Amino acid sequence: MRCPLCHVLIAATLLCNVLLLYYTWHLNSRPAGRQSPSPTLSPGITVIVREFRTFEHGLADLNHSFLRARPNLRILIASEALPYPPVPGLNILRIHPSPEQPVSAFRLESQIHTRLVALVPDGTSLNPPDLLDKMARALRDAPSAVRIVAAGAGPVLQCLHLNVSLRTWTAEYTVVSAGETCGAVSGSAVLLMRSRDLFDLPFPLARPVQSTIFIQAALRGWGVKVLKEATFPRTPLPATDHGKWKAEQADRAEEAATMRALNIRLVRGLEGGDRWYGCSKETQRCFGTVVGETPEYLYEGRWTPPCCLRALRITLLHVVKVLEASNVRYWLEGGSLLGAARHKDLIPWDYDVDIGIYLEDITLCPELRGAQGGSLVDSDGFVWERAVEGDFFRVQYSQTNHLHVDLWPFYPRDGVMTRDSWTGHPQDIEFSESFLQPLQTLPFAGAVVQAPNNHVELLKLKFGDRAIEEPQYPNPALLKMNRR
Repeated sequence: MRCPLCHVLIAATLLCNVLLLYYTWHLNSRPAGRQSPSPTLSPGITVIVREFRTFEHGLADLNHSFLRARPNLRILIASEALPYPPVPGLNILRIHPSPEQPVSAFRLESQIHTRLVALVPDGTSLNPPDLLDKMARALRDAPSAVRIVAAGAGPVLQCLHLNVSLRTWTAEYTVVSAGETCGAVSGSAVLLMRSRDLFDLPFPLARPVQSTIFIQAALRGWGVKVLKEATFPRTPLPATDHGKWKAEQADRAEEAATMRALNIRLVRGLEGGDRWYGCSKETQRCFGTVVGETPEYLYEGRWTPPCCLRALRITLLHVVKVLEASNVRYWLEGGSLLGAARHKDLIPWDYDVDIGIYLEDITLCPELRGAQGGSLVDSDGFVWERAVEGDFFRVQYSQTNHLHVDLWPFYPRDGVMTRDSWTGHPQDIEFSESFLQPLQTLPFAGAVVQAPNNHVELLKLKFGDRAIEEPQYPNPALLKMNRR
């Protein structure tokens, strides 16, 4: 007996199963890395307050001032820890993940839904109410290269040019000439930028916010427009002497950590002189063991960190002072002599200093005599020791920081300077004692030091005819210099 209704039900069931299978296959076949697009940013401005101290702040007053002027404004207080004492009514954006929260809670994209974002320091007031709107219009009308608008928060801002050299680990500020685009500003400021640009930065809210933003902007070629006609009233915080002291301590520690994360070891051109980050006597050097004469930073397209070069210069000058006081005959050797001829300084990618000495003069120097049996720490904290790699001496910057000067003992044999042990480096060869009789002086590393006479000919003998004119990394077989 036929059952048309049964046939219809069976067909419908099969069709539903087919559709379900197709839908399941479609979901599973989507690429794993594909994510749903982020929500479209809406008009408006989100205010982020990052520059404040949890122990003494004016967040309640700032929050009240901005919301009184713009009731619909969203204000985020970005912090690793909650302000103390607690302030009711604040929207806290936690910087570091917390195990009980989803990872999305710590992403800026999940907290900021406006096209623009303003980075505002603590103590700032929004008066008059349209200051943020003026900044927004200035950003809208600015050339495409301008990605940040700055308005003073208290004192008048100074427009600066910022050159960031990753190769030399340096950020250098200079005063901008008339008509040039700013790359940074000095002075406390409110910064306005597009949210998508902030999202693009790997360190969007690292302290100190201004310099961190400007360094990342400089690497991307972004300009900064200073809105001279707009100034935000601001009360500097912390206000108490104890709070200022605590803030200064925290500022220095955070700045050092952030600059190291940004691979900046020297900041020049700001008030207070050069700022160094790394390679003190209390810290280890900025790179590890050197393999094949090729430090790890060369593979990253960088030269020796400037703080390390500074420590090497300090160690060299100390060693020269000790040797001269002891009447030890010494001279610049190897790559250090090459640096003196080419740069009147260390080679920018070198990692130690080489000095030759007469073997018979070792007994004249108390530090060298003390180092023969092990190691000696002198009154200035430098470590004199016999090197474990061979029959030579080494002077380290400190017991913790092993940046060093190597002292190579030579002696004459039939008019030729030789040694009892060699390193195997191509330039490590015997040479005529006539290059040392007499010694001459050369400018090197900020001082005048002893060097072989006719040093250009000696360098040709050691490194080749074009060594001065054609720089090369220490071991071209491992890594050649890109001369672009």
